[in-house]
Amino acid sequence: MQWVRNLRGVPQVRGPHGQVHVRGVEFPRTWGPGRDTRIVILFAALTSFAALAGCGMPGAPLPPSLNLPIPVSDLSAVRTGPQVALSWTMPTKTTDKVLLKGNIAVRICRNETIASTCSIAATLSLTPGAGATFTDTLPAPLAAGPPRVITYLIELVNRKGRSAGLSNSAEILAGQAPPAIEDLTAEMRKDGVLLRWAPAPSESSPVAIRLVRRLLSPPVKKSDQGPLAEPAEPLEQSLLVEPAVHSDRALDTGIRFGETYDYRAQRVARITVGGSILELAGPLSPPLRIDAINIFPPSAPKGLAAVATAGENSSGPAIDLSWLPGTEADLAGYIVYRRGSDARAIWQRISPAQPVVGPGYHDPNVQPGNTYIYAVTAIDQQGRESARSAEASDTVPGP
Repeated sequence: MQWVRNLRGVPQVRGPHGQVHVRGVEFPRTWGPGRDTRIVILFAALTSFAALAGCGMPGAPLPPSLNLPIPVSDLSAVRTGPQVALSWTMPTKTTDKVLLKGNIAVRICRNETIASTCSIAATLSLTPGAGATFTDTLPAPLAAGPPRVITYLIELVNRKGRSAGLSNSAEILAGQAPPAIEDLTAEMRKDGVLLRWAPAPSESSPVAIRLVRRLLSPPVKKSDQGPLAEPAEPLEQSLLVEPAVHSDRALDTGIRFGETYDYRAQRVARITVGGSILELAGPLSPPLRIDAINIFPPSAPKGLAAVATAGENSSGPAIDLSWLPGTEADLAGYIVYRRGSDARAIWQRISPAQPVVGPGYHDPNVQPGNTYIYAVTAIDQQGRESARSAEASDTVPGP
């Protein structure tokens, strides 16, 4: 049984009748060398592998990471004049979900066709997870001519120059930008800020005007606000004036009196491409500052009516007045004036020193048979008084 002793280190026990036990399995003594020996060796190897697997040995080794950064998915592009501002977020992991270490090579792609390749406009080196920005200056040929679409993409590459693909696309319009706004002026009106600018050159196509309003006043602390305070005003807002042949003015009614603002303006060509609106904007004008000071009195009351009564049940004759209420937020009340029917009669204030709060007044100081003419003014909390309303008159019935 020499062949049994040559089982290459596999533990074995010989039985009383010459049989061999290998790892608890009995092999007959009649098995000889050759093919049977190989079967025993294979069985021993398999059982040894199973034992090792049960002892927590690692499995098959994984392939090494390709170290490909995850492609950018939030690229955006905005053109102003010849400048195109790009922004995106750098990834933090590879496509194998391994954290990126060290700077990442970034290719800025500027494609003039719909091809999915990368026409490199610039290269950068940025850290993982960074909020990235880049400003691309268009070459002269792309900043001239009619509006046309060009596409920006971002490609992140590893040290071997390989990438996991291009980012989402961000389209802008190439071509000649509209001319700059000149001679921007601002004038306070009772209903807002009136903005004016010089008309565009006669050969220019009508385009929209974007007015950018920025709040300069410091925000009011929440601790200083009352329970009925207005919501906080956005720090920056824009107003788009639709194209018109002679568009040279706009009224901004969204301001709040007591605040300070500045305005900038630009012409914007807008084209619909594939259901989306692309803009080609001219340069922004220099900022123009204005203090939104309310120097305007309230509007004159409307709808004044006068009704005379002869008096009943021990009450004397009187004339009752009514009018439409004012809508100004800082309205304090009203003042009532009266004069006689004689053309030489002068107006006299007949309401008390304190303004009349509601839109009505009862005048008991009248005489039967006389005609009285009335007018009403509105007054705000700063003491500014409106013009007089339209007149109303009535004659007190005789006894």
